[in-house]
Amino acid sequence: MKVLVKGAGVAGLTAAFELAARGATVTVAEIRYGLGGNASWFAGGMLAPWCERESAEQLVLDLGRDAADWWDTVTPGQATRAGTLVVAAPRDAGELDRFASRTSGHRRVDEDEIALLEPDLAGRFRRGLLFPDEAHLDPRQAMAALHDKLAAMGVEFRFGADAQHISGFDRQIDCTGMAAEDCGLRGVRGEMLILRMPDISLSRPVRLLHPRLPLYVVPRTDHRFMVGATMIESQSTGPVTARSMMELLGAAYALHPAFSEAGIIETGAGVRPAFSDNLPRVEARGTTVAINGLYRHGFLLAPAMARQAADLAFNQDETKEVA
Repeated sequence: MKVLVKGAGVAGLTAAFELAARGATVTVAEIRYGLGGNASWFAGGMLAPWCERESAEQLVLDLGRDAADWWDTVTPGQATRAGTLVVAAPRDAGELDRFASRTSGHRRVDEDEIALLEPDLAGRFRRGLLFPDEAHLDPRQAMAALHDKLAAMGVEFRFGADAQHISGFDRQIDCTGMAAEDCGLRGVRGEMLILRMPDISLSRPVRLLHPRLPLYVVPRTDHRFMVGATMIESQSTGPVTARSMMELLGAAYALHPAFSEAGIIETGAGVRPAFSDNLPRVEARGTTVAINGLYRHGFLLAPAMARQAADLAFNQDETKEVA
């Protein structure tokens, strides 16, 4: 079976792998001239299904609990399994209790254990939650590794290509996100910063709970940190706003004052496709299967949705929807 995958974001790349691994001849068409520039490029890369359950449906946990295993198997060495640490200032202790009541898979940690887990946070927080089974990755490195894996498997990439003008395939997998022709989609803008601060080291993502602007800080290599993210109902692809910049920097400072001296390496904004229920969908219509609505859970949910899309592509007898 010859399959055309439209889009080289995380949904398209994971779908291409699942199809190629089952024996399909796969071509990936991407209108951009290389990896990057899409919502996946600006993602946090947290494989945190238990934390996400705080504001997401049970389905997100069910679909995402095996994501770290998938990334470990397909792109060995990309996922770091160090868990997630959730903390709050003493005045926001109620936020920590609320978060704990809405999630599972965690244990409470005190000030001493926080200092053992993250020495640079010693003395800054009295209580926290550790989600030991969660993981994280660098989205850009993971996408590059997956691209190389696919190329080695014989997957053809056509960058700078408009998939509308490509024909001759038995199936198409539409992974174009906000560019898809789906009136049920809405855009959710997420803004992020990448800071570099040699005086701070973190071993795992740290989430700082705040009633107004919850923050996460995800460690990268070379003392770089991804700080995110806003959640704005907007399809604007413009630069990070001054207000968001100040809020994100202020929250990073609240996590550790040394971030006030960090270098701002990059700012960015991605528009994440979402349906009204914030849940992803895999839909089959004719010879096309669409993956969309990954919302803020791209790297977490893409492997499960890619498997569902591959199932439909190989057993496509009637129009159906899988959630």
